[in-house]
Amino acid sequence: MLSSTSNRFHTWAKGWLILSIIAAFVLLVNLPLADPTLVSMSLDGQFAYTPEQAFSAVASYGDNGRDQMIWIHLGDFFLITLYTSMFCLSISWLFQRGFKLDSRIQKLNLVPLLGGFFDVMENIWIMAMILVYPAQPTIVAWLSTISTMGKYIMGIPIVLLLLIGLVKAATNTFRGS
Repeated sequence: MLSSTSNRFHTWAKGWLILSIIAAFVLLVNLPLADPTLVSMSLDGQFAYTPEQAFSAVASYGDNGRDQMIWIHLGDFFLITLYTSMFCLSISWLFQRGFKLDSRIQKLNLVPLLGGFFDVMENIWIMAMILVYPAQPTIVAWLSTISTMGKYIMGIPIVLLLLIGLVKAATNTFRGS
């Protein structure tokens, strides 16, 4: 299954598609769809937080803010899909031009899926805390912060893979191996 998923990303790794996804992502991220103050208080913008900090944040949103945060996190699923695809396809495109096509390193184009998974789980746990408010399920808060930290930590190998792919592709003058 991993090989077929990796191969599918390699098949779809076309410059025009990657640029289109990047443009859509930048456009959507910059749309003023939500209260910027509320968004700045969101748990998913913090690297780590305790359950007490999570419950305090959820309480500080207020009733209208909690309703809006549910919609923000639901919309975030679309952004997660965009940025995960963007990274998988970009790594695929660069690695096709930097490494032999039959190399096992080509499968590293799937690493962004793990980052996307953590982001999806983060949204689920944050929405769960909002939906059960004023209850304070500690396990859900811990799962949320673990997912948030996982999302941010996964950014490191994704950026490294993009840089490695860029350097290797550039050494091949972006022609492919």
